Formats: sequence, C-alpha cells, structure tokens
Amino acid sequence: MNAILKWFKKMPRSQWKLILLVASILLFIGVWYAVSWWTELRDPVQGSLVPPPDEVASSFYWLLSNKDRATGIYLFQHMFTSLERVFLGFALAFALALPSGLLMGRSWVAEGLARPIVEIFRPIPPLAWAPAFLIIFKIFWGPVAVVFLGVFFPILFNVMLGARSVDRTLIDAARTLGARRSDVFTKVVLPYTVPYLMTGVTVGLGIGWMCIVAAEFVSAEGGGLGYFILANSDFGYYPEMYAGMVLIGILSVLTTGLAGLFEREVYKRMGMD
Repeated sequence: MNAILKWFKKMPRSQWKLILLVASILLFIGVWYAVSWWTELRDPVQGSLVPPPDEVASSFYWLLSNKDRATGIYLFQHMFTSLERVFLGFALAFALALPSGLLMGRSWVAEGLARPIVEIFRPIPPLAWAPAFLIIFKIFWGPVAVVFLGVFFPILFNVMLGARSVDRTLIDAARTLGARRSDVFTKVVLPYTVPYLMTGVTVGLGIGWMCIVAAEFVSAEGGGLGYFILANSDFGYYPEMYAGMVLIGILSVLTTGLAGLFEREVYKRMGMD
C-alpha cells in the first residue's frame, strides 16, 4: 500500500491532469446514465426526453453521413453556418473592442466620451437585440450582430482594465531608457494587457456560443446548430437534439483551446514565454 502511495506521489502533474480529465468525463457520463434511467423510471412515456449517452452517440454517428430528419440538412452544414457566424461576430468585436479598450484605458478623455454610451448599452442582454437585428440585418447577419454584442463587452472591459493597470514604474523606466510614446505602448502597455485580453476572449467566446444558439432559435429556418436543436425538439427527435448540444460543447472547447494557442504564440513573439 505504501509503495502505491509513493508511486502516486511521484506521478508527474501532467499524468495527474490526464487522469482527472478521464475521471471527470466518466463521472459526467455516469451521471447522464443515472438521470436518463431515473426519468424513464418515473415516466416511461416521457423517459425519452433524456436519452442515454450511447443513444445520443449513435444518433451523432448516423448524422455524420445522413441528412437530419427534422430539417433535411446535414448536421455539418448547420455546424459550419454557426461557426461562420461566431467567427464573423468575434472578429468584428475583437477588431473594435481591442483598440477601444486600449484607448479608454489610457486616455481619460476617451473614457469620458465613450463610457456613458457603453454603460447605456452594456446592461441590455444581447438576445434582447435579436428580433431587431433579424429585421435590420436579416437571417444570416442578424445572429452575427448578436454574437458581436455578446463578445464585444467582455473584451472591451478586460482590455480597458489591463491598459489601466499597467505599473507606472514600468512606464517611467521605459521613458528613462529613451523609449518613445509608441515604444512604451508596444513594449510595455500592450504586453501587459495581453493576459487581460485573453481573459476577455475566453469569456467572450463562451458568451458568443450562447448567443448564436439563442439567436438561431429566434431566426427560424435560418440554419445553424440552434435551428437544428429547436427543429429536432419540435419533432421529438431528442437523441438528435442532444447530439447538437454535445457538438456545441465540443466546438466551444475547441475554439477556447485555439484561443489558448494564440495566446501562447503571442507570448512567444513578444518574448514573454
């Protein structure tokens, strides 16, 4: 027994992380089976509302090569539609929020001008804009605009916080060494802001996926994973519905992972690794 405990203590952290990852997934699947069994036991007629994981996996595999029964469209066509919308909404939000956050964080004049407008729109949930955006920007660009709003504010406020939190000693030291204002910005302010930026990106991506699914619920027949889930729910194809939900979770994890790779690449190019 002592030998086993010593072996566990000597195990590298990377192996522990892998074990915990597998244990977490197995625990989730076990709970899912238990909930499916419990709902079916309570009401055999309504038990299919929570199909077991193996049934969902079978439906997902079937959807890889067959058109969806509810919409007559392949699952991956829905997936690419949602991915395109999320990417466009994220790219637009990133392109506007990054410079805006840096400017508002470093200039009290810019913050004084922009902050009141930002505070008017920030409390409004992005989904509240969905009907208006669908009317103005139509079926494809309407959900993109909803994603844009969902991603914009987390990036904006995190970048603004990072730019404002730069240690004044670092700026003074750079100026003492002869750095120009542009050098201070690129060599001190921007690198210091990167961790805050990536926090905003990670949070924004999660909100973006929630926004796109809900916006696609509203934009009936506009395609996308949200429409796929809603259509299968309406027809009672619950395994397919859950397969779409699982796919959204996988895509969210993958996009967040890509954001992490981008962060490490930025650190490497800035000499911060």
